[in-house]
Amino acid sequence: MRNILGLCTLILFVSCHSSSEGEVYMNSVDNKWNKKSEQKFNLEISDPQNPKNIIFVVRNNNDYPYSNIRFIVNFTDLQSKKKQTDTLNYVLAKPNGEWLGTGFGDTKETLFQYKLNYKFPAKGKYEIGLTQAMRNDNLPGIEDIGVKIETAKP
Repeated sequence: MRNILGLCTLILFVSCHSSSEGEVYMNSVDNKWNKKSEQKFNLEISDPQNPKNIIFVVRNNNDYPYSNIRFIVNFTDLQSKKKQTDTLNYVLAKPNGEWLGTGFGDTKETLFQYKLNYKFPAKGKYEIGLTQAMRNDNLPGIEDIGVKIETAKP
């Protein structure tokens, strides 16, 4: 019985941490994301011929006081220094207050589409910077912020 439990735990661990679906870059903001603290994610793109999906990952808990989250996104091609800025709004909860994300306990993880079937202009380094654009200087209830890059399916 102990071997079966160990095997199930191993399978669960491997399936939760598999990178076959893409690369995930996470930054911890430790439940107090400061408005002036831009979360930066450095990407290395080696196959620009294959379109990518860029997805934001938000892990929040019950201390988060809003049903939505706003980001200011700075997307920079580090070779050409070309920078694109977007202001985005994403919904985290239903109108009744129930969180939309998945997960056990108080922490929920929600994925938000940023760019789908995006074709990077060239091989090289890119940077995505995320700043929270909510009313609080220190935003409670956000545990981690991340970016997931996956190859778009044809």
